Amino acid sequence: MKRFPVLMFFVSSIAVLGAVAATTNYAVIERHALGGTGKWDYLTLDAKGQRLYIARGDRVMVMDTASGKLAGEVHGAVGAHRIVLLPDQSRGFVSNGHSDSIMPFDVTTLTSQPAIALSGKDPDAMLYDVASAKLWAFNGHSSTISLVDPAQNKEVGTVTLPGRPEFAVTDDNGHIYVNLEDTSHLAEIDARAGKVIANWTLSPCEGPTGLAIDVQHQRLFSACANQHMVVTDARDGHQVAVLKIGDDPDAAGYDSTTGTVFSSNADGTLSIFHQDDANHYSPVAQLVTAKGARTLAVDERTHRVYLAAPDVAQGGFGVLVVSAP
Repeated sequence: MKRFPVLMFFVSSIAVLGAVAATTNYAVIERHALGGTGKWDYLTLDAKGQRLYIARGDRVMVMDTASGKLAGEVHGAVGAHRIVLLPDQSRGFVSNGHSDSIMPFDVTTLTSQPAIALSGKDPDAMLYDVASAKLWAFNGHSSTISLVDPAQNKEVGTVTLPGRPEFAVTDDNGHIYVNLEDTSHLAEIDARAGKVIANWTLSPCEGPTGLAIDVQHQRLFSACANQHMVVTDARDGHQVAVLKIGDDPDAAGYDSTTGTVFSSNADGTLSIFHQDDANHYSPVAQLVTAKGARTLAVDERTHRVYLAAPDVAQGGFGVLVVSAP
């Protein structure tokens, strides 16, 4: 995922968006300083367990979302990127980009377990797909996907991609989608067959990173480096909307209960849109957050958005909480 933004705003009318934001009351309502050194990457939320997992390079930080305090850390990661949770197994998995492996851990004790070696290079994005019952690790430096059976703790297959993967999502019904950052395309994968079945252009998008999915309406939201969010019909790849977002996005989110779309941007903004219907989206707010707050997690039960930031009210690295009271 991308890092180190240039601070700037990109909206068609700051005055209009500011007025909308005032009526919707989106705001940063909490700032939790966690401290610690090192880069950070994806956020993974366990809403039921009230825990937020944060990839921090050589470890995973775990924040209690009720208190905003550090609940513990998972040690032993080697270039941690993504955390995937399997609550029914009481386990989590971390993609280790610097050791070409996935590290399991116990979610109760936060104890790491022996890593699973992968054939691909630099596993970054990762997800668990229900239809295939596999972990899918997207290898950025080899343009491949490693399929891992969590029951066997081993790689059981690979898929070759037509570009370098970034964020990926699944509909858990046989379809997986992944942004291809170097080609500015969006690939569709048949999860059961384990093969790429479509490769759609995202033009005018350049450098797609964050990706979110609306399963009900079959829409995909790709956040792009050139301040566009492209909305794609997941059924056939046709483009339905292009939205203006902030600069240097690194994550996208969707709240299905409110029909709200988010892009977290390292320029220090959170772009927020309302889904009027499957093909139309209205700007809600270009909320000022914190410079570098580029990754997010959405809680659909509380409608809160969690953002990691390098300087939380001068208290060092931490988490911002955004809500619309």
